[in-house]
Amino acid sequence: MCIPDFDVLYFAWVRERIGLPRERISSTAGTVGDLVAELRTREDRYAAAFADLTALRVAVDQELADFDAPLAGAREVAFFPPMTGG
Repeated sequence: MCIPDFDVLYFAWVRERIGLPRERISSTAGTVGDLVAELRTREDRYAAAFADLTALRVAVDQELADFDAPLAGAREVAFFPPMTGG
């Protein structure tokens, strides 16, 4: 089952590796982790960006989430490196 289109946003070095700041996709992924697995198979640049999930954080609809978070009803998923205070 394909969930409706949603936006995927990439920040910092994730954006640099993938070469896009955002894209609109359709997916059969049930969770963020499933989405990552799907994206990794697209091209080498995605595989490189998602090679080490411990170096990534994710937000679903602008709320911090885990990789096992469900995507049902999501309008936006964002991937970014951990942030440091300053």
